[in-house]
Amino acid sequence: MTPKLSDHYEKRKPSAIRQSQITFSKRRDKDQVQVINLAIGNVSLPMHPAMQSRLKALGDSRSPFGNGIVKYTPSAGTDECQDAFLNIIRSEGSSHTEQISCVITDGGSQAMELMMLGVCGPNSSKPILLLEPVYTNYIEFAKRLSIPIVTINRTINDSGRFNELDLQSISDIIDLEQVNGLVVIPGDNPTGQFFKQEILIKLGLICVEKDIWFISDEAYRQLYYGSDEVSSIWKISEKQVPGIAGHRISIESASKIWNACGLRIGALLTDNREFHRRALSEYTANLCANTIGQYIFGALASITTEKLNDWYHQQRNYYAKIMVQLRESLLDTLPGLIVTHPEAAIYLVADFKNLVSIDFNIADFIHFCAFEGRVNV
Repeated sequence: MTPKLSDHYEKRKPSAIRQSQITFSKRRDKDQVQVINLAIGNVSLPMHPAMQSRLKALGDSRSPFGNGIVKYTPSAGTDECQDAFLNIIRSEGSSHTEQISCVITDGGSQAMELMMLGVCGPNSSKPILLLEPVYTNYIEFAKRLSIPIVTINRTINDSGRFNELDLQSISDIIDLEQVNGLVVIPGDNPTGQFFKQEILIKLGLICVEKDIWFISDEAYRQLYYGSDEVSSIWKISEKQVPGIAGHRISIESASKIWNACGLRIGALLTDNREFHRRALSEYTANLCANTIGQYIFGALASITTEKLNDWYHQQRNYYAKIMVQLRESLLDTLPGLIVTHPEAAIYLVADFKNLVSIDFNIADFIHFCAFEGRVNV
């Protein structure tokens, strides 16, 4: 006899990516095939120099950890780490950061879960609204918390451009499904779509009209590749969207712009004091986010706007070249393939509809690739 697993674990199945890893592990020639992992945005660039300096000096006598002691921080995070996130927002042209409250979390992913607990709650009858395709983590956290998700479809045309969002459909589905919050990712994961500031303003107007939470996942905020300016819910003014104050929540991360995925530092920001108070109460069960990670990321609290903007430009220039070259190479190699134009984040969408039959099964194709597929690179 063995102890019984919970229903949640009994129903848990490997994701398509995890299943392919299991399949690959059974290959006879696995030692002769190198896997190119495109499944996760695991940045391999060095962190910001100020963060590197703190990392390299952790054991020095002047470091807070020089004596070998690593204490808990306050559950909200250190003042310096909170200031680092707010300093970044100020550098991007957002004002009134004194109205923003912050909880430092174990990565942006933990901030997502904390947000969903506050916007909907476990076993909620009211759903959260996201744009399809949806970032997988939101789906997984919704399953964990038994929170319903509703989605609005996005489409691309044959030239690889995203079609405009149907704002009326978004408004209608909020009413129909009694949605409690709308999530948007301005530099979108997983599509790479960029939502301009005017779109965020229009979505903000809808959220205020419907009196629901407006959540913006801004982990990739500075990775955009057009001539537009950075977009953020924190740049929306009361004049543009009367009543926006108190409706906003953002997910922040040390991972992408700052090349510190493994540092596992994120933040939940809001201009709603009651939401912040309750979120902090909930997060006390976690005690605190990574103390050393907070110290390393906190180095950005004292970096000037000019130097931060220099860093943003470096990161954008690096990724823009890769994204453009990748798209052109894909189109040259596979005529008929539709690939989105590089707009934001580190993702592209490839549409194979012109290259495969209508009965093409992507799960079978993934299994084939994992079990016996190979290609010379």
